[in-house]
Amino acid sequence: MGARKRLRAEKLKAEKRVTAVASLRECPTSPRKMRLVADMIRGVEINKALGMLRYSKKEASVRLEKLLRSAIANWEAKNQGVSLEETPLCVKTIFVDGGRQLKRIQPAPQGRAYRIRKRSNHVTIIVDRMVQAAPAAVAAEAPAKEAKATATKKTAAKKAADVKPENAAN
Repeated sequence: MGARKRLRAEKLKAEKRVTAVASLRECPTSPRKMRLVADMIRGVEINKALGMLRYSKKEASVRLEKLLRSAIANWEAKNQGVSLEETPLCVKTIFVDGGRQLKRIQPAPQGRAYRIRKRSNHVTIIVDRMVQAAPAAVAAEAPAKEAKATATKKTAAKKAADVKPENAAN
């Protein structure tokens, strides 16, 4: 094995050590309905995501909540010495793939038949540590926001000064 390939393999192994994966196969819900719920929790911190799933009215949220709890348990099993309370985790990746379709027939008028497709899906969740914003980057954003606010104030003052007195009276 070449040096670059070996280094890449070691890097991937190190990444796999800190991430946890959980997957749900052949879930009897249409992928479209499951994606609506999956999009809500993508990139969200796990405690907030669990709360969102717990109080959602969608049927798919019950299954996703159970799957997220499984992913958290997998992360705890991989990281024995690390406390879950100390480490902020988030839903790094979640994706929903289409599964097998069961094809059924519904009788229709005049001897015809309509086809019913009962869809299923596969869901995969990857839980990882949250990426903390660097303090230098946060400090750099604050002056930029202040500069932008003062610039807008200056332009508003300039526009107000451009109004001619004879036009203001009319």
